[in-house]
Amino acid sequence: MSHAFTLLDWLMVVGYGLAVAALGSLLGRRQKDAQDYFLADRSVPWWAACFSIVATETSALTVISVPATAYGGDLWMLQLAGGYLLGRIAVAVFLLPRYFRGEMLTAYALLQRRFGVTARRFASLIFLVTRTLADGVRIYATAIPLAVITGMPTWQSIVAIGLFTLIYSYYGGLRAVVWVDVAQMFIYIAGGVAVLWVLTQRVPGGWEGIVSTAGAAGKLKVLHTGGGFADARWLLTGLVGGAFLTMASHGADHLVVQRLLASPSLRDARRALVGSGVIVFLQFALFLVIGAALWVFYRGAAWASPEAIFPTFAMRELPAGVSGLVVAAILAAAMSSSLNALAAVSVHDVYVPLAGPRDEAQLLRVGKRFTLGWGVLLIVVSLAFQAVRPGTPLVVIALQIASFTYGGLLGGFMLGLLSRRAVAADAVAGMAVAIALMAGLWAAQQFGAIPKVIDTLWFALLGSAITLAVGMGLAAVRGRPLISAAAEMQGG
Repeated sequence: MSHAFTLLDWLMVVGYGLAVAALGSLLGRRQKDAQDYFLADRSVPWWAACFSIVATETSALTVISVPATAYGGDLWMLQLAGGYLLGRIAVAVFLLPRYFRGEMLTAYALLQRRFGVTARRFASLIFLVTRTLADGVRIYATAIPLAVITGMPTWQSIVAIGLFTLIYSYYGGLRAVVWVDVAQMFIYIAGGVAVLWVLTQRVPGGWEGIVSTAGAAGKLKVLHTGGGFADARWLLTGLVGGAFLTMASHGADHLVVQRLLASPSLRDARRALVGSGVIVFLQFALFLVIGAALWVFYRGAAWASPEAIFPTFAMRELPAGVSGLVVAAILAAAMSSSLNALAAVSVHDVYVPLAGPRDEAQLLRVGKRFTLGWGVLLIVVSLAFQAVRPGTPLVVIALQIASFTYGGLLGGFMLGLLSRRAVAADAVAGMAVAIALMAGLWAAQQFGAIPKVIDTLWFALLGSAITLAVGMGLAAVRGRPLISAAAEMQGG
């Protein structure tokens, strides 16, 4: 059933992009101030925040690479999805109550409450750098299969994705981002379901044939009780390492925390966060099963690039129109915007402390300028990654940078919760040392200076432990007096 990318397919993709841009412009008419622009006036329903969180953490790499993982292995990543759910529960219990005591505008305001403005600025800077690199590659990684399927040059795909994302983020603010996320989640889920349905029609024996063949080959195995800290497939790596990674990404990264702060209440935020964990587990199951079904369809054939399996099947085997849906799904997975979160941190954590208090109308104007600036920068970063030759470690570094910055950020929050002696200097030193050591460990393993002793899924836990050890150690050496209860993270 191989066919070229048809006019109907193009209409599906272009229509989706135009609809997203139009939705952003429409929702932008309701904005009245900066809090509305950055937090949607704290009126996002819990289920919309839930779907937005899922779309936010789902990238084209997820849609493409998760099936590739099952194609080359089995369903071991469901262990990781289980850890993701455990981490969300921990954040809902221990961190979310602190965020809802007072009028928090960013995640890092919590650090200022405990340690002062220096710790807030340092954490904000780490977030801005991490998110810029990670999302620059996110756009670039999406542009590659999009270019393969549509025939567009990669740079045009990068610019198209970046511009559509910028338009709806600039005009619509967080409200548009959230509601576009809701639509995008259903689009890429629909794309996955369409691929699985076609596979059941193309594989002899249908669904039963897929299950029997994949099961006999061990492709449906989930639990891996053997292994060690260097093995991503080890059960404890998934459950414990994945839990701490999620505690960092969903408790200390403003990209996700922003969605939670936009909820009307703590109860709503908790429902959104834990509910997203359940959906992510089911989403992992869907795309992993697709990978196993693709293995049956292609009879285990070897591929030079496993990530090409999913988009190649979509291009060659799906009916006209359905291919366009899958491309739109891949596009949707990349267009969950971080621009509003970047602008919010820039305004509240950087601009306001330096420029002084400003009225809400002025902050709204400044916020839109920051959104525009970050949007252009992300496109430039993505184009820069395209210029790097394939296989260069720089792409891998950017993709994994969060693995060695998240631990330091989470450790800073944990230090504030667990130590009453630590001050700003201790927190900043702990976070800086942790990030430096984790980056060094990653580089040493990546480039073969030392054998792989620990998987990157453990980096959030290890980085947090280093931050705590350094921060508490410095506080103990200096013999600082106990921080007063009013200065702790506990209250307003």
